[in-house]
Amino acid sequence: MELILESLFNSVAIGSVLLVAALGLAIVFGLMGVINLAHGELMMVGAYSTYVTQLIFKLPILKPFYDIYVLIAIIIAFIVSGTVGILLERTVIRRLYGSPLETLLATWGVSLILQQFVRSVPLAYATGCVITIFISLLFSTVIPQNLLQGNRRKLIKTGALGTSAAAGVLTASALASLVSKLSRASSRNVDVTAPPWMRGGVDVLGMTFPKTRLLIIVITIISVVAVSIFLNKSVWGVRIRAVTQNRDMSECLGISTESVDVITFGIGSGLAGVAGVAVSLLGSVGPNVGGNYIVGCFMVVVLGGVGNLLGTVIASFSIGLMTDLIGAGRLLTIWPNMPQPLASTVDFFSTTSMARVMIFALIVGFLQYRPAGLFPQKGRMVES
Repeated sequence: MELILESLFNSVAIGSVLLVAALGLAIVFGLMGVINLAHGELMMVGAYSTYVTQLIFKLPILKPFYDIYVLIAIIIAFIVSGTVGILLERTVIRRLYGSPLETLLATWGVSLILQQFVRSVPLAYATGCVITIFISLLFSTVIPQNLLQGNRRKLIKTGALGTSAAAGVLTASALASLVSKLSRASSRNVDVTAPPWMRGGVDVLGMTFPKTRLLIIVITIISVVAVSIFLNKSVWGVRIRAVTQNRDMSECLGISTESVDVITFGIGSGLAGVAGVAVSLLGSVGPNVGGNYIVGCFMVVVLGGVGNLLGTVIASFSIGLMTDLIGAGRLLTIWPNMPQPLASTVDFFSTTSMARVMIFALIVGFLQYRPAGLFPQKGRMVES
């Protein structure tokens, strides 16, 4: 019984990491039909945002609140990754809708640029760049359109851009002077230290459950519930689903499809940032951290059915269960009398890397009989 409970917990823990990582991709890929290979790098941005938040909360003025820095980091990572994602949508992806191959190549190029950017630019100045982008996008949203008419248009836009740049420079300078570690280049891996209340484990039924894993499971549950409520209950959620079903008719009904695209991509990218927070709590953060999850994210989305939230949840935990049973060699322990040929096969794949190969092969085989995944896909890709 204890072995089964341990296996179930490990499956849920692995599945939770996959789910929170794939949730944003399920929105962008499933609802918008965009193959975003830079999704892993958006996770990396969220992970580095957690590290920066940790260093800021170590300052004397904020040290009394250090225990809650992870909760603040979730919000900051969502905003930072969402800001980078919106910039990506406005500058690159907006011109490539309906061109999957071009989108794939463009986002792959963006992923390489983001990796090199993190390697080459000190975190303080990278933070300043994000602040500049965020304030610039904020100005473009809050400034009334009636002010952007005539000769005032260029003057107001120039002033907003100058203010955003000044805020970014001041933020970068302040961070570089206050936190010495942020002024160093970030090519090496960095570690995020969990606050004291997240260390250790919780003893239940003679078993110890790590608090970090439990927090990731809670973050995943909250993220899934929030996305479900947003898509099904909010006004913008209804608009997103309407544009997904019929873009032309939505435009005829007065829905701003460009705004829907921005919001959808921003939320999907923000969720990637939240996944970055979870990933940062599990190990070191480096420029290549997102690449370790991008293939798994696409496996989850395709297996569950593109654009289906329930399918994404089921696929995540199914892959988590298979990873624990095969990769950890737990299946041999649960079934000690396994036939020798099958036992030899399971033993051969009882490593993390080889387990991924086996799971990938099983998913490919499953898709031969059910190409649409567990649930039929819905979205623009169906119409095309």
